[in-house]
Amino acid sequence: MSAKSDGTRLEAQFAFLNEADRLKSVLRATTLCDGSRRENSGEHSWHLALYALVLADQAAPGVNISRVIKMLLVHDLVEIDVGDVPIHSANGLAHASTDTQAAESRAADRIFGLLPNDLRDDLRAIWEEFEAAETPDAIFAKSLDRVQPVMANLQSGGGTWITYSVTAEQLESRVGSKIAKGAPRLWEWVREKTHRFFR
Repeated sequence: MSAKSDGTRLEAQFAFLNEADRLKSVLRATTLCDGSRRENSGEHSWHLALYALVLADQAAPGVNISRVIKMLLVHDLVEIDVGDVPIHSANGLAHASTDTQAAESRAADRIFGLLPNDLRDDLRAIWEEFEAAETPDAIFAKSLDRVQPVMANLQSGGGTWITYSVTAEQLESRVGSKIAKGAPRLWEWVREKTHRFFR
């Protein structure tokens, strides 16, 4: 590769990386575990990558943890354009709405489109795989994405469950079922911890 073409590639790579820095300014509904402030989406993505590393023993046989970490590092980049859409907002309807999905797809076009074509195609495909949540890797990644806010709520005294008046049934259907699909033993353990908030 010539110095000129290498320079062009690096320009594109750093354009993407500099744009990704904006994820640190996207505030989520979930707070830090100590409840001191809302976490940002960059912190959330980092924390999820660490979750995958530490909780790899909860994954089904054959799950590729390196691919899971890759998914978790890019899964929320679209929030740079769309913002965080809390799972319990709008009575649980906003997160998976067609409007939100369309907005996120447009954001993926723009953000991954900053990259050189090979990286664009690779990272866009891994983002789409996470969104579809059909492969073993994506199912486990989605489980971790659902469990991390639960743990933050447990640590912070109820967090968004109080904010959005979440019921035990809503927690089970919106969150627990997704965790259990990819990490059933993990949800069994975590569900027990949530009972004191839903009496």
